[in-house]
Parts: sequence; C-alpha cells; structure tokens
Amino acid sequence: MRFRKTIIFLVAAVIFPSCRMINTVLHDDTVVARVGSHLLYKSDVLQLIPEGTVGEDSLRIAMQYINTWATDLVFLDIAESKLSKQEKDVTSELEAYRRALLKYRYEQLFVNERLDTSVTAEQVEDYYSEHSSDFILERPLVKAVFMKIDKAVADKKAIKAMLSSVDEGDEWEIEALSYPQADRYTSYSSKWIDIAVLAEDLGVDHFSITNVKPGTFLENTDASGKYNVAYVSDYAPRGTSAPVEYCTPEINDIILSVRKHRLTSSLERDLLDDARDKGKFVIY
Repeated sequence: MRFRKTIIFLVAAVIFPSCRMINTVLHDDTVVARVGSHLLYKSDVLQLIPEGTVGEDSLRIAMQYINTWATDLVFLDIAESKLSKQEKDVTSELEAYRRALLKYRYEQLFVNERLDTSVTAEQVEDYYSEHSSDFILERPLVKAVFMKIDKAVADKKAIKAMLSSVDEGDEWEIEALSYPQADRYTSYSSKWIDIAVLAEDLGVDHFSITNVKPGTFLENTDASGKYNVAYVSDYAPRGTSAPVEYCTPEINDIILSVRKHRLTSSLERDLLDDARDKGKFVIY
C-alpha cells in the first residue's frame, strides 16, 4: 500500500509540472486576466488593437476587450453550475444554426455566380416613375457651393460673383483662389445634398435655412472671424419627391435586392422540385 502511494505521488509530481510546462510552451506570454481556470494572454489583447493606436486609446480598447471577455466567462461559469444537464444541451440549436449558416453560404455562392449587377439609367427611371412617392423628402435638398475664408482678406463682392457664376472658367478661378487664401472651398453644384450638410458647413441649424430660395446667398461670420458664404443654385423642398439622380444609388440597391430575392426564391423552388422528382422528398 505504501509502495502504491509512493508511485502515485511520483506520477503526480511529474504530471503537474509537465502541465505547467506545456501551458508555458503553448502560451509563452504574459497573463493579463483570469476568470477561474480561464486565462487571457497579452498577445490575445494586442492583436485586437489597431496598429498605430497608442496611449489612452490603446488602454481603453484593451480594457473593453478584457471586460467583455471576463463577462462572457463569468456568465459561462455560472450557467454551467446553475443549469441542468438538459438545459445545457444545445445540440439541436447548434445544428439548426449550422443548417441556416450553410444554407446562407450556398445561397450567397449561387447568387454571386448568377446575379446581373448592371443597372441601366432607363431601369432606374422606370422604377422611379412607378415609385416616386416612396422618395418623399423629409428635409430639403440643395445644390450649392461653399467657401470659408478669413474675413480680413475676403473680397465679398468678388467671391459672390465667382460663386454664382455659371462660367466654367470662373469655377477654375475660384478653385485657384481657394488654395492660397480660403480655409475651405467645396462645390456641391453637380450633386444634390441634404440641406443639413450645408448647414453644418455654415455652422447653423438646418431649420434656419430650410426656406432658402435658389439663386440666393447664405453668409455669416463665425466666432473665429471666418467669413462663411454659400451660393444655392438649386433647391428641392421638403415634402416633394427627391430628384431621380439623388435616389439613383438607393434605387440601384433596390433593383439588385429584388434580383437577389428572385434568384434565391427560384433556387428554393428548383431544389424542392428536383428532390420530389428524384424521390428524395416525400410527404406521407
């Protein structure tokens, strides 16, 4: 009996250090947190911190991850101890998730191989004409040009003349002027933008410029002494249908989404019909 105890002690003495040695070899790293028997290593945390992140940002990201990791494991440990064997059996849920995931991945493969991603301007126009009531504006849209410049060097009359000009040469001139003198010059003249974007440029609430008329200027001097000026060349009021060119990206997405849905629906029908024909699917 004494001999047997001696053997057990010697085996334990060999096994336990060996376990620690294996753990060290597999994780030759600094432990930064522990929850029960679960260890979190420094390398696991570092790989989640974006390259170039330093100081407090790096620490904040690390602590967020550590706390999330700890919360998950604390919940896991308490769930393991409090739930019954039947409640801990997630086999059916995992199998359902596996089936759904594999189905989704095959659908994506099927759609990606067959989806026509080209959308013509005519298709966009046709969709818009049938569904223009779906694109009612909650805020006005504008086409405009904006400049921010030091009040001391701003020739307001000349700036306004160039901003409101339809001459392409003037646009080149104002761009050239903006580089050495202006803090900022932005042209929204070729696309519609939400009026809130222009309001942010001007440093005002968008409600204060909601009723602006096309062909007018919006201007102010901010607290830093900068002269802000915008020329509004076009305007689409709230409550009307947005211009088709503003809706085009969204309409493109809708058309492609409809095509995807048709492909997946036809896939489901074809697979089911094929299974019936081959006797794989039988209803008793």
